[in-house]
Amino acid sequence: MKISGTGSVLPKKIVTNDMLSEFLDTSDEWIYPRTGVRSRHVISDERLEDMAIEASKKALADAGINASDLDYIICSNVVNEYITPQLSCIIQGGIGATCPCIDINCACAGFIYALQIAESFYRSGFVKNVLIVSAEEPTRMTDWTDRRTCVLFGDGAGAAVLTPGDNIKGFSMSAASATDKLYQIRTLQPTPYITKEEKDVPLQMKGQDVFKFAVKASSSDITKLLKNNSLEASDVDYILLHQANKRIINTIREFLDQPMEKFPVNIEDHGNSSSSCCPILLDECNRKGLFKEGDKVVLCAFGAGFVSGAVLLEW
Repeated sequence: MKISGTGSVLPKKIVTNDMLSEFLDTSDEWIYPRTGVRSRHVISDERLEDMAIEASKKALADAGINASDLDYIICSNVVNEYITPQLSCIIQGGIGATCPCIDINCACAGFIYALQIAESFYRSGFVKNVLIVSAEEPTRMTDWTDRRTCVLFGDGAGAAVLTPGDNIKGFSMSAASATDKLYQIRTLQPTPYITKEEKDVPLQMKGQDVFKFAVKASSSDITKLLKNNSLEASDVDYILLHQANKRIINTIREFLDQPMEKFPVNIEDHGNSSSSCCPILLDECNRKGLFKEGDKVVLCAFGAGFVSGAVLLEW
C-alpha cells in the first residue's frame, strides 16, 4: 500500500513547564534537559473521539477519497473514556463510513503495528483503502503529583489513509515481555464474588529500563529493516522516531551515525502522545512539504509491553 493522506489534531490547551511548576516541585530547568519537553497540548474540554474524527476527515481530504470508499478502519488507542464500544466504531459513525473496524492497543508502537496489519490485509486481497487513526490521551493516565511521569505527556490524534501502491517497503517488529517496567492498572466494577485485592495504579515507569529498551529495540529494528532492504542508514532521507524523550532520540541518532537534519522532532512543544506521536509528526512533515517524491522515510516507535517496530516508506 501507500500513504495517500495524513491528518492530525491537537488539543487547544497548551501547558508549559512553568505552569507545571505552579503545583509541582519542578521547573523548566529540571524538565527540559531531561526530556526535551518545554510544553505540551492537554485535553481540557475536548473529547478524544471528536479529535480522532477530525483528524480522520483531514486525512481523507488529503487523500482525496470519501469515507464511503474505505474498506477498513484501524484505531490505535491505549485508553479512553469508553470501555465499549471500541473507538474505531465511534470514528466510523463520525465520518460516515460503513466498513468494518477494529481497535488495537500496542502502546506507543500502535501506529507501526496498524500499518503492518493494513499492509497484510491488502496483500491478502481483503482491502484496498484503509484508514488508520491513533488517538491518545496519556495525560489521563498519569499521577499529576508525580513529576517523573506527568511532565512527559501530551494528547492528540493523528490519522493516515492507505491506498493501493508500492510505497510500504518493509517492517521490523519486536516484543519482549517486561510488564513491570511501564504499566497502569485500573479496577473494574465490583461483583459480590470478588475476593482478590484490587487497586487503581496510575502510570508507573522505570525510566532507566525504558530508556535502555527503547534505544536497544529501536536501533535493532532499524538496523534489521535497512539490512532486509539492502540499505544503509545513509540511504534514508528521514527517520521519524517516537517522541518519548529527546535523549532517547539523540542516542538512537548517534548509534545510526546520522545528522540531526534527518530526524524531524516536535517533542519540545508536543510531549509524548503515545501512538499518536508518529502520525502527528508525519502529518506535520507532510503538510510542510518536507518529503519529496521518492524519499525514503523510516518510522520507528517503542512502548509498554515492551513492544517496538519500524517501517520503511518510499514517499
